[in-house]
Amino acid sequence: MLFKVKSFILFLIKSTNQHGVHSPFVYNLITKCFYNKTNISKINLVNTSKHWLFSNKKSITITDFGSGSKVFKTNERKVADIAKVAGIGKKKIALLLRILDYFNIENILEIGTSVGLSTAVLSIGKPTATINTLEGCTNTATIAQELFTKFKLKNIQLTIGNFDKTLPLITTNNQFDLIYFDGNHQKEATLRYFNLCLKTVHNNSIFIFDDINWSVEMQQAWSTIKNHPKVTISIDTFFWGIVFFRKEQEKEHFIIRV
Repeated sequence: MLFKVKSFILFLIKSTNQHGVHSPFVYNLITKCFYNKTNISKINLVNTSKHWLFSNKKSITITDFGSGSKVFKTNERKVADIAKVAGIGKKKIALLLRILDYFNIENILEIGTSVGLSTAVLSIGKPTATINTLEGCTNTATIAQELFTKFKLKNIQLTIGNFDKTLPLITTNNQFDLIYFDGNHQKEATLRYFNLCLKTVHNNSIFIFDDINWSVEMQQAWSTIKNHPKVTISIDTFFWGIVFFRKEQEKEHFIIRV
């Protein structure tokens, strides 16, 4: 906890808003997307699915391939607790919905389905898109599929299995407009997944990395990612790291309060 507090204070010192941003692309992104209003009807739909998860008292056993939990002491957990602790929060939900509204996104990959809340946000935010989501744990994936079925989220393809096996397959001969990385908060795994996904990018692709300030390791991974030669723009929002591959842009790093 102390680490994240220190990291957040440092973020506040370094961060800015649209003032002083000279890139027209990033200025428009901040003013017309980050600081815009969120579609209230989509928020309401997300809240309905979130309430269903928060009301689910069923206990399941988790298979965790990642860095583990800083909250849960055992792998036996209630679905409601998983959704509340590990699920996507209000601020992230609203920003993700605005990003989906702002950009022309048709093909989405999510690495880390969990119980399906962030996947539901992707589906509700962009119902015309094709969404592929990967989950390592069979039991959480089962809950996610129940959520998708109940709320008729039909544009989602869920694949279960270790990411080291499923990710190379999905990234072969595919291009993605948006990839949401939320499956493993370890430096080595995050960088491995990033490098695998690089072959799927086009000029307007967007990568979003969750919890870049989760640990020293994740901060190191983020530093490596944003300095990669293919990345031209990086935006640190503290809770997310967002990168773009626009060849017409000069390489710049931004730290933005959202």
